Amino acid sequence: MKHAVILDYNRCRGCTTCIKTCPTEAIRVRSGKAAILGARCIDCGSCIQVCPHKAIKSVSDTLEGLEKFSYRVAVPDPALYGQFHHLHDINIVLGGLLKLGFQEVYEGAKGAELLSDYARQCIRSGSRGPLPQISSACPAVVRLIRMRFPKLIDHISQTITPMELSAILARREAAERTGLSPEQIGVFAIVPCSALVTAAHSPDALEKPVLDGAFAIRDIYLRLLSPMRELCEPPHLASAGIMGVGWAYCGGESAARLGERYLAVDGITNVIRMLEEIEDGREPEADFIELRACVQGCVGGCLTVENPYAARMRIKGLMKGLPVSSNRFTFEGPNREVVKPDLALQYEPVFVLDEDRSAAMEKLSRIEELERQLPGLHCGSCGAPSCHAFAEDVVLGRADRFDCIFKVRERTEYMAGTDEADEYLPAPFRQKRAHDQEQEEQP
Repeated sequence: MKHAVILDYNRCRGCTTCIKTCPTEAIRVRSGKAAILGARCIDCGSCIQVCPHKAIKSVSDTLEGLEKFSYRVAVPDPALYGQFHHLHDINIVLGGLLKLGFQEVYEGAKGAELLSDYARQCIRSGSRGPLPQISSACPAVVRLIRMRFPKLIDHISQTITPMELSAILARREAAERTGLSPEQIGVFAIVPCSALVTAAHSPDALEKPVLDGAFAIRDIYLRLLSPMRELCEPPHLASAGIMGVGWAYCGGESAARLGERYLAVDGITNVIRMLEEIEDGREPEADFIELRACVQGCVGGCLTVENPYAARMRIKGLMKGLPVSSNRFTFEGPNREVVKPDLALQYEPVFVLDEDRSAAMEKLSRIEELERQLPGLHCGSCGAPSCHAFAEDVVLGRADRFDCIFKVRERTEYMAGTDEADEYLPAPFRQKRAHDQEQEEQP
């Protein structure tokens, strides 16, 4: 998989800020620079948002890619609408996109609305899987479950994402209208996060990508400002209602299912806590759980421009002038399967220690033994996010046991024959001496 999250080594100072935020412990700091373990990365963008030196960033496609196609379709995520101050009409944004080199705009909110109606039909017919059902809309959450919570894979909704559905339908309609072959039509998403960029090129549940690329909202934002100002009478292009546009923020997808008991959880830390509770059998009395890796949902993605809370407020303001819903899922026969994934989601064994079970058990035993010898402070000075992760790195040959500062102290004291190695350690890791203790106890 080609990840959208990358590291700029020239900017990285090895500060270890990023290693604590990664939900899959995919980052290490070695030799003064961070490194990303690609197999573990879920492209959630948490590291991007906390890096003080802007060394971790997300890359997306460039507009030059449009030139390869005779007919170009933009599929904007509804989170785009919340990025503009004093916007009163979604058509202004959609009209601006036509001036950037696109011949057509197909709203991602329309695909979301179709999926919402499909979900309501499934609820009425009783054709659902294990409860609680978990949303499949956030690629970062889906990858997290595949890596860390494989028991919950069957709970994930068996539908593709709104972007993928919109891309399929947009290409199909454009081919019918223009007479061009599907290969001559370029369909590009405008997305708020790195996970959606990666999903555009490496989808989890489709055999091959249905998008030809993905542009970051932050890259499109500045290009849109001038065309939007120049629009005197924007064309009427909006094709989605409240139920589709509401998917831009956490809770919108759940509300569009109408009347079902649901939970909406945002932020990767809260998502992990909820998944742990479900896995432990402490399921909340909910039929559907909407999980979003970003705070406030897609409006809080790492590729957006505006504060997520302000963006949510603006989108809610725009929704006041929209119909409740403008689209119904009326596909019949084979066409009804358009929302279904091509591939069954599989467990990603990125935390497996060895293919051979006996060798894996032996390594696990060594990891546990070494972890018992470590202080358990999870300080990160070794370049790993926790003492367990460090012990794993040592056993797997990714680190040396003396990368731990406390192991360095033990060796220094042994070699010097004294217990005065503390003076060479940073203050937080020095042991309190008897003299210091006596001074503190004096009145």
